[in-house]
Amino acid sequence: MPNRRPALLALPLFLFLTTTVCAPGADAPATDETEEEMNARAREIHDRVITLDTHDDISTANFTAERNYTMDLPTQVTLPKMEAGGLDVAWFVVYTGQGPHTDEGYAAAYENAIDKFDAIHRLVDEYAPDRIELALTSDDVRRIAASGKLVAMIGVENAYPLGTDISRVEEFHARGARYMSLAHTGPSQLSDAHGDADNFLHDGLSDMGREAIEEMNRLGIMIDISHPSKPSIMQTLELTRAPVVASHSAARALSDVSRNLDDEQLRGVAENGGVVQTVALRSFVNTTKNAARSEAMGAIQAEIAAERGFELLDGAAIGALPDDRRDGYRQRVNRLRMAAAEQLGEDGPADVSVADFVDQIDYMVNLIGLEHVGISSDFDGGGGVAGWDDASESFNVTLELVRRGYTEEEIGMLWSGNLLRVLDEVQEVAAMIQAEEG
Repeated sequence: MPNRRPALLALPLFLFLTTTVCAPGADAPATDETEEEMNARAREIHDRVITLDTHDDISTANFTAERNYTMDLPTQVTLPKMEAGGLDVAWFVVYTGQGPHTDEGYAAAYENAIDKFDAIHRLVDEYAPDRIELALTSDDVRRIAASGKLVAMIGVENAYPLGTDISRVEEFHARGARYMSLAHTGPSQLSDAHGDADNFLHDGLSDMGREAIEEMNRLGIMIDISHPSKPSIMQTLELTRAPVVASHSAARALSDVSRNLDDEQLRGVAENGGVVQTVALRSFVNTTKNAARSEAMGAIQAEIAAERGFELLDGAAIGALPDDRRDGYRQRVNRLRMAAAEQLGEDGPADVSVADFVDQIDYMVNLIGLEHVGISSDFDGGGGVAGWDDASESFNVTLELVRRGYTEEEIGMLWSGNLLRVLDEVQEVAAMIQAEEG
């Protein structure tokens, strides 16, 4: 497919470095390095690079004066967990489930989105301005991280809250959004979503979806392709003038679920200059392993749930819960899972682990190049693997990358350099478009 991005001038130095990066293991340490020495070396690398996770869901029930991320909540992401795990940057997600294509549905979706934007701003402006700051550019990220603070960024998952008002793209940009997906699960007014083609409405993008892509290019918002249908994604790659991001996706060749990207899509992202943020969600990382573990765990969880009088819900029912009830439900399920895992012990099927997660990274690095691969968790939205099940365990990802022979430069690119390079290019394209318009 043609690359429609204009040539960019004065690119950051680290972009040029991507053309000379060696394959993983090119400067691996001597094989006599002890586990303790490797751990210490990985710790130093983890402390030096900027670690960035592009997808962390939120519940606004956790963004109040009485209950917020300054506290040790049972969520997978809090400020204490980020500090403990050395996770520098969290992209907090303004997620809206897909609803009806009606004025009432659009109004409710917009209200939900604004509620989440406001919640994130309360965290950085009122609850913890001394510990976390909102970033809008890669320079902001580096400045804030160098100051010793944590970094917050904002992504929008599902553009359904735009309703029929394209000017809301600019409003969301002004509120801090720096990526947005055009759909979630089920077709929006802008794009078809992943899954069953029988549910497609637009054969890819709608006219408004195409207009939204032009607006995101003009304003400097990264286009997130993690949830739209394959036709929507391929049409986006043809239309966009800027590189794209898959904020939380994995390789379909290793785990055959509709939300993962097949090799054609992955190569398309690389040709576009974009980045795929590898998602640490068990079923997306290794479907087969997760299914075996889930079956064994499911039987035990059902027994424990029955004993506790707790009703287990399917995915659709969970998605239909209000934010505060969904958050409470997931917390109870996490406690249930921990009890079931303890009962299952070491004799049951193995859990999907950090090593499986890095297998996904390895696959995409080998297929499309290291400069097009990044890292995401989908924490508090179903994500997490054994060893990286909340932000406090983020070091284990770096340790596994070191174990595989990735260099410090490569690890820095995977954790943040590649994503920030894409953000820079997107914002440079926006400046060009605005200059063209005079």
